[in-house]
Amino acid sequence: MNRKLLPALLCVAAVVAFAVLGCKRAQPPAPVPAAAGAGAATGAGQPAKGAVKVAVVPKLIGIDYFTACEIGAKEAAKELGVDLIYDGPADNRPDKQIEMINNFITRKVDVIAVAPNDPVSIAPVLNKARQRGIHVITWDADADAKASGREYFVNQAPNDSIGKALIDIMAKHAGPEARAVIITGSLTAANQNIWIAEMAKHKDKAYPKMAYVTDPQPSEEDQNMAFKVTQDVIKAHPEIQGVFGITSVSLPGAAEAVRQMNLTGKVVVTGLSTPNSMKSYVKDGTVKSFVLWNPIDLGYLTVCVAKDLAEGKLKPDSKTADGRRLGQKEIRNGDEVILGAPFEFTKENIDGFNF
Repeated sequence: MNRKLLPALLCVAAVVAFAVLGCKRAQPPAPVPAAAGAGAATGAGQPAKGAVKVAVVPKLIGIDYFTACEIGAKEAAKELGVDLIYDGPADNRPDKQIEMINNFITRKVDVIAVAPNDPVSIAPVLNKARQRGIHVITWDADADAKASGREYFVNQAPNDSIGKALIDIMAKHAGPEARAVIITGSLTAANQNIWIAEMAKHKDKAYPKMAYVTDPQPSEEDQNMAFKVTQDVIKAHPEIQGVFGITSVSLPGAAEAVRQMNLTGKVVVTGLSTPNSMKSYVKDGTVKSFVLWNPIDLGYLTVCVAKDLAEGKLKPDSKTADGRRLGQKEIRNGDEVILGAPFEFTKENIDGFNF
């Protein structure tokens, strides 16, 4: 993918850790110390001998969202004395994730935490890791628990709340009968497909006259492709009133397309992305509001869960997980650790966030 168009993560030391309390106005963010190198132990610079070794695998590296997740993962590793490896493919190719996980199996890490690009194709290698005695968790996106053998899923937000927030924003700004399109990442991405399903449920119940002009369109986590796909859909469907960009790169790509087509104020754009990627679009009115969670906190919580799982502190009947600075986090359905509810970014609050 072309990552040159993606904005670099700014001022790590000023990154915020905000409380995701639903779609409410943000409180002034508290600064989070810059994370040290992977696996650094507090006060020692390196993890202690025999420290829990955790391999955290994002969908891809080099985009703001997963760079922010890395910051949180490194923060937790330093705080907890975890020997952390954070690495992923350069693009969202499932075969590359599988290759990396096989490598981590050979290296005999204690925990593999992966955000799957394809939950089906990745399941056999995760099962292989479990058979070798390695703990497996998923984060950001899930894999089937039975097929993959994964033990916990660290979920950034309840799926129904994400779907509801996105549809409500579109109805608010484009109307309850809006004609819209969804620009997704990959058609095999489990989390995005679940959000799409939850959006449909809420749309059909709350806004039955809202409709999509075409099926969800993939952009393969490429901002240029999201830009082109959005332009193509708008040209093919001039009646369109709204665009959902439901990944951190598809939303700015869609917003840029609407801006360049001089449709700001005529076509509503919303979705999921990082505030630094969206500030210019929010400030010029191309995007009224969008939602996300704190990806720094997601990376942090993932490492917390991985360490406690490796040390036997998480049991099948556990109701909560220790998120350390994040507090106790609910465990749903016995194996789904919930970070929190989605947060709505607007022109009034977006300058308070820097990631």
